[in-house]
Amino acid sequence: MKITFMGAGSTIFVRNIVRDCMNTDCFKDAEFALYDIDRGRLEDSCIILEGYNERFNENRAKISTYLGVENRKDALRNADFVINAIQVGFYDPCTIIDFEIPKKYGLRQTIADTLGIGGIMRALRTIPVMQDFADDIMEVCPNALLLNYVNPMAMLTGYMLRYTDVKTIGLCHSVQVCVKELLEGVGMEDKLEGHKELIAGINHMAWLLSIEDKYGNDLYPEIRKLAAKKNAEEKHKDMVRFEYIKDFGYYCTESSEHNSEYNNFFIRTDTPEYIEKFNIPLDEYPRRCVMQIEGWAKEKEAILKHSNQEDFRRSIEYASHIMEAVTENKPIQIGGNVLNTGLIDNLPRNACVEVPCLVNGSGIHPCHVGSLPEQLAAMNRLNINVQLLTIQAAVSKKREDIYMAAMLDPLTSSELNKDKIKAMVDELIEAHGDYMKDYG
Repeated sequence: MKITFMGAGSTIFVRNIVRDCMNTDCFKDAEFALYDIDRGRLEDSCIILEGYNERFNENRAKISTYLGVENRKDALRNADFVINAIQVGFYDPCTIIDFEIPKKYGLRQTIADTLGIGGIMRALRTIPVMQDFADDIMEVCPNALLLNYVNPMAMLTGYMLRYTDVKTIGLCHSVQVCVKELLEGVGMEDKLEGHKELIAGINHMAWLLSIEDKYGNDLYPEIRKLAAKKNAEEKHKDMVRFEYIKDFGYYCTESSEHNSEYNNFFIRTDTPEYIEKFNIPLDEYPRRCVMQIEGWAKEKEAILKHSNQEDFRRSIEYASHIMEAVTENKPIQIGGNVLNTGLIDNLPRNACVEVPCLVNGSGIHPCHVGSLPEQLAAMNRLNINVQLLTIQAAVSKKREDIYMAAMLDPLTSSELNKDKIKAMVDELIEAHGDYMKDYG
């Protein structure tokens, strides 16, 4: 069994998945091929994973490293599964550019990795790299299943499913934590045990369509009442999603800091008080990046000294469970990002949607959901417009398609006129240099 990690220098993420695999009988003696273009980060990952292998797995796994594009095919060769965790352009310079240039035009963002101008630019510099991966996969491991963890999830997974022959599923842990965060947020933790849920929509804006306790009682009436009360009485980290419940009737999967920038309601120059009122953390992603970079050296030292007494149980991440289900034919249900082959009736068929999926020995089997409540489908479609136009730009290599994607983005278009949007796009393309050379 060979499992290849693309972007293995994403040490914290990759260590969680490998740790999960070392807790799974069928992968304890697997080969883990680590690929990256950054020598230092790749070496860090290898050292830590070798430590796990020694401490918790009796050195049963084989861990190998592959540095640079010239070794990419060897990393992929004969892989059974490929896990994608890359960040093209890194925090410095590309993420910094995606925040600082829009600020010059008056456009403020929180995360900027999924939608908006930040999500658009991230997709356009990542898709060519993923196309290169796809070419190599089809040459050296054509039967491999690609598990994509990279944002913008819907754009990248949608591209792979529509324009390559690689078997691909997009994965995000917001589905797993959605109900727990909601019930804890409204003080209904006692309803978690045995609850039943249905979640569907698009990545980072999939909707909790129904939630029942273990006796089959609908929990939404009480949730709606308690969420409204909490937003009225106190400031907390999930105010945007609680406003979704108030205005649209339903809770969604991804955090409030993400969802504050997926619409034109909250980050507005004409209502600056909303930033404080709804506790919106502008520039949140750069802040997190700086904290992670500063904290990593200490964490690495603690791990290597074995002073970090980590919980070695399997995490909530889907990857090891999916690979086990396929390898051992042990059926499970997950929330996965797949092409909308009639799964959600009132969303476009070429959209990438997030729906319940059955996974077993024959692969991934998405489930038909039907129609979303129309207001939820409308919210999703505002995001899908940008996703589809960004994919179109990646295929056409036309700067005009980037303009259209940005002009139809809810936040960007509510803050900037079309001339400013085009000027901002031009400046971003120039600043990103070789990453955007096809749009010169």
